[in-house]
Amino acid sequence: MMDGKVIVMTGATSGIGQIAAERLAGMGARLVIVARDRVRGAATLAQLEARAPARGHAVHYADLLRLKEVKRVAREIAAAQPRIDVLVNNAGAMFSRRAVTEDGLERTFALNHMAYFVLTAGLVGRLVASAPARVINTASNAHRKGRLDFDDLQSERSYRPFAVYGTSKLCNILFTRELAGRLSDLGVIASSFSPGFVATRFGDEAGGGHGAFMRVAKLFAGRPQQGAETLVWLASSADAAEVNGGYFYHSRRGTLTADAQDDVLARQLWAESEAVALRASS
Repeated sequence: MMDGKVIVMTGATSGIGQIAAERLAGMGARLVIVARDRVRGAATLAQLEARAPARGHAVHYADLLRLKEVKRVAREIAAAQPRIDVLVNNAGAMFSRRAVTEDGLERTFALNHMAYFVLTAGLVGRLVASAPARVINTASNAHRKGRLDFDDLQSERSYRPFAVYGTSKLCNILFTRELAGRLSDLGVIASSFSPGFVATRFGDEAGGGHGAFMRVAKLFAGRPQQGAETLVWLASSADAAEVNGGYFYHSRRGTLTADAQDDVLARQLWAESEAVALRASS
């Protein structure tokens, strides 16, 4: 089903990403993963080779909190891969305290949204050339708690970790909607999904009281295997390819807030994201 397909995936060294990567490799795909930690990256690559040997799986390293590194790794992947059939933007985190990156961006916004935006921009040429192709963005039902304030995108006025995380997931859905419209005539579809609340490494970097809360909450969470199912389905299913710009939960269309369906908001976010990416290049 996935024989010969090339899948680029972030957040593949643990949790739902790692499970999905191994399943897709077992279905015949070649995985190109982006990792920050070299030990976990090498371990994941070894697992992929054991699951599906002689496919040419590869790992590239980058800190996705730094937009210059995101752009650099996108160039490296585009140069190394003659085709890309699926791009999965899956890396993400929640942080208990506000801090900014070298680009002056609040970390949640930088990692959970801007890394998606910039990596996709860097690989879109390969995706279009490989059409039909797919972009899959890991969002969350936590988007219901999100609210986009374009006068305070970096959460300087108020920083509440769960609310800021929810806003980043709202950004994922709006980015997906706008991307779908822009690529609809070029043979590339875009989808977002919620894996549900599952016990993964997510929240481990939150620190403080929020980190402690997440560790307790994960005792009651679902299994990572359940969260990976929708991702695998979106990457491989013919049925999933029939819907462009959709948001999914348990491999079915999910429900969205009014803000998450606002195309004007999506266009404004796109314009703001382009401006942020341009400033990071200067």
